[in-house]
Amino acid sequence: MPPFNLETCARPNILALQPYRCARDDYKDDGTNVLLDANENAYGPSLDPAAVEHARSSLGGLDPLGLHRYPDPHQPELKQLLCRLRNTHAHTPKAIGPENLFVGVGSDEAIDALLRCFCVPGKDRILTCPPTYGMYAVSAQVNDVDLVKVPLTPAPEFALDVPAVTAALSSEPGIKLAYFCSPGNPTGSLLAKEHVVQVLNHPTWNGVVILDEAYIDFAPRDSSLAELVAEYPNLVVMQTLSKAFGMAGIRLGAAFTSPPIARMLNSMKAPYNIASPTSALAQSALGDRGLAVMRANRAKIVAQRERLIQELPKIEGVGRQRGGTASNFLLYEILNTLGKPDNSTAVAVYEKLAEHKGVVVRFRGKEHDCLGCLRITVGTEDEVTKFLDSLRNALIEVRGVSGK
Repeated sequence: MPPFNLETCARPNILALQPYRCARDDYKDDGTNVLLDANENAYGPSLDPAAVEHARSSLGGLDPLGLHRYPDPHQPELKQLLCRLRNTHAHTPKAIGPENLFVGVGSDEAIDALLRCFCVPGKDRILTCPPTYGMYAVSAQVNDVDLVKVPLTPAPEFALDVPAVTAALSSEPGIKLAYFCSPGNPTGSLLAKEHVVQVLNHPTWNGVVILDEAYIDFAPRDSSLAELVAEYPNLVVMQTLSKAFGMAGIRLGAAFTSPPIARMLNSMKAPYNIASPTSALAQSALGDRGLAVMRANRAKIVAQRERLIQELPKIEGVGRQRGGTASNFLLYEILNTLGKPDNSTAVAVYEKLAEHKGVVVRFRGKEHDCLGCLRITVGTEDEVTKFLDSLRNALIEVRGVSGK
């Protein structure tokens, strides 16, 4: 096992932190108690009666008359459902439980909380592998933490450069965290399990690997490494309900990790960071019926993803696909009239699509090794049809040549 030591890796003030406690941590409400401990409004929420009836039928079984009470700060039922989803035993015979979990406001809360747990501002650093999700750098800057960048291998593989990563962890001082995105954003490439494990087993580095699996449910079956936190005390796997579950509006993310790291994250979070409606809707999505809906919708997205892979190369001005197909988006080059990937042409097409065609994609040409690239989210069948037609016309207008 690697030389990971939580006592010397984490910030001492966080290790010593005593979490906020309320009376209901000691005396659970059984539904019959008179609750005079939390300065709540005992007369209930200020809702129109019609809104109350509507909420009863639309908030995942939540009783809207209970909104005047603070939510459960520990979310055990929600955490158990998340563990049920990820205990596949594809990677380990061990099981993970609620003690392995932190739930927060999207994955972004976990990204920031981990920085505050481990990195001393102005001293420690994190490692990232561009092209990658931009919030790692944003959160690092907010927390006065510098970056060490080790690019992924060249497109289209966009794999971890394990020798370069391990060399950086050996030679660069003060790296506490390594943030890896799998499937990558904007690459769509799934990182190889053996590469992640090699980094986890670094012989001298005392730090934490953070694997961001926001898009993991679009990858092949059993791709998630969440249950490996039962094997590696220096692993955190972040996930979200925003993507495959279609629940971006509730802002629910999870971080699977070892119980000691989970305890630190839970100790430093806001007392009631997950709202009752968020928890109820998340539990509905993770129940048997919700999972069936997710899987049906995922199948539709995968079908449209395959359609885009087939149709985009037929359009004059569309270049190579870059990266992988393990997500709900694709990364493609946009070519100039000389047949070369080109940022000016890609920006012009991006703006033409949005401003004149009503189709919004994402320009990613300034990311490492993504010259001239647009990132295209896979939509519904009708949305993909509109996008393909709009892209053909936009390319003709921007490049001044006729399509195939």
